[in-house]
Amino acid sequence: MRYHFLIVGAGLYGSVFAHEMHRQGRRVLLIDRRKHIAGNIYTEDVEGIQVHRYGAHIFHTSDKKIWDYVNKFAEFNQYINAPVARYREELYNLPFNMNTFNKMWGVVTPDEAKAKIAEQIADLHITEPRNLEEQALSLVGRDVYEKLVKGYTEKQWGRACSELPAFIIKRLPLRFTYDNNYFNDRYQGIPIGGYTAMVERMLQDIEVRTGVSYREFAVEQERDGRVTVTDHEGNSYEKVVYTGMLDEYFDFALGHLEYRSLRFETETLAGCDNYQGNAVVNYTEREIPYTRVIEHKHFEFGTQSSTVITREYPAVWKEGEEPYYPINDEKNDALFQAYQKLAEEKPYVIFGGRLGQYKYYDMDKVVARALEAVECN
Repeated sequence: MRYHFLIVGAGLYGSVFAHEMHRQGRRVLLIDRRKHIAGNIYTEDVEGIQVHRYGAHIFHTSDKKIWDYVNKFAEFNQYINAPVARYREELYNLPFNMNTFNKMWGVVTPDEAKAKIAEQIADLHITEPRNLEEQALSLVGRDVYEKLVKGYTEKQWGRACSELPAFIIKRLPLRFTYDNNYFNDRYQGIPIGGYTAMVERMLQDIEVRTGVSYREFAVEQERDGRVTVTDHEGNSYEKVVYTGMLDEYFDFALGHLEYRSLRFETETLAGCDNYQGNAVVNYTEREIPYTRVIEHKHFEFGTQSSTVITREYPAVWKEGEEPYYPINDEKNDALFQAYQKLAEEKPYVIFGGRLGQYKYYDMDKVVARALEAVECN
């Protein structure tokens, strides 16, 4: 059998690409090393609750074309992301807005809040921030930094803020309105019934194999200056769409690109119908090892008699573990550029998605990049 595309990775990028090519009459085969489709947006039904197995995912975009596209595969609810930050026994609204400032200082007008922040910044006398700590202090002042930025950031990166480069935080959004909506995008929501069902609809009538890794499945052979890609069944492929780790594709020949990873502890609480009253609560104290607790039923306004919570722990990434956040510092960006030069020598391979392009993408940008790749192929 001759296929047009072997698509490696059944996450959002690979699934969108597969759907569009199948719709055009191209023959595609989709494989994924995990036992399930949908990649990191995979959701699983637990007692009627859609559990986000790889962390909270809220779809948001200002691009109507992308919003209309994903709505072909799912009906989205009206969920608005309004996380809460917990510092010791104090609760603050996120993003930093007038509700946050009122709770912190008792101010009630934007001018009062701006004056308080400006006063704190002026007292610090920071002109050229030398690290992330000084950068954050110069943007929001001491109170917001100490209670809501410092501990959370140190847990996320596994290092003291004074040891992190300033460029990691280019800005910290301050909103001088009483609006707890985390995103500024016009469209926002979560697929009713979960993301897995949405991806299943994308992949309807498409050949999918899970629990299969690329290196175990396919062989690239060069003959007479031309590369052919075949599998152990004798099928051949004109092109490969690769959404795995870019450096892994090249067997880490130039070294490892670095990531931060995550560890999840998920617990079903029978007899508890409401654990924390909100889908996402951030824990900003350094002493508490997890960064946030997700209560999944609130994503879909659930009324079940039980609930499911997930504690999210940042972790150092090691080979063999799941990579989540590319560390786009100067060293890793230089290594990525070197790998890109190797990728340019593989015209039969399309590298896409967060891992293939070593860049953190929101979901709408993943869809957009996949559709762009379809247009070019």
